[in-house]
Amino acid sequence: MSLVGKKAPLFSAGAVINGEEIVENFSLEQFIGKKDVVFFFYPKDFTFVCPTEILAFQEKLAEFEKRGVAVIGASTDTEETHLAWLMTSKANGGIEGVTYPLVADVAKTIAHNYGVLAGEWNYNEEGQLTFDGAPIAYRGTFLIDKQGIVRHETINDFPLGRNIDEMIRLVDALHHVEKYGEVCPANWEEGKEAMTASRTGVAEYLSKN
Repeated sequence: MSLVGKKAPLFSAGAVINGEEIVENFSLEQFIGKKDVVFFFYPKDFTFVCPTEILAFQEKLAEFEKRGVAVIGASTDTEETHLAWLMTSKANGGIEGVTYPLVADVAKTIAHNYGVLAGEWNYNEEGQLTFDGAPIAYRGTFLIDKQGIVRHETINDFPLGRNIDEMIRLVDALHHVEKYGEVCPANWEEGKEAMTASRTGVAEYLSKN
């Protein structure tokens, strides 16, 4: 079930912040009323596609920050594993230099609440709890506004990496809508013409484009 238009599930969990410090109770709630948030899940530390995405977010971090957007990553690994990976050089497959928070969803409840856990719990014939699927997160990405409402979500399968520039475009679109009350048509980018949400507005836009 999509979370778009709904309150983002809040959480408090262990995390690594500033690339070097473990904190016990990192909370999404601290950003409500203050910043928009790009919250993304990745499957596992010390893997292959994941470091390319995590480092790509870091390369664009200044672009998000100047737009007043916090970037937060999460996986089902422990905070100690996050820290070990952060302390590993890029030359050795690590993510050294990443400064935004990485949340440790060890209990898998955050991934479950966001609908990105790649499987589900069941009971077998003996009444024992089992897990069907992969007990890790898909590549879910969520744009959460200052009111804590999810305005965009995408979920990619494990082999499919994200486009970080698309997330910046969506942030720009959200801010344009909030500032001007217009809607953003297909392939809209910052600086391009938007349109009013009316029959006349659509006709005017289409006649020009």
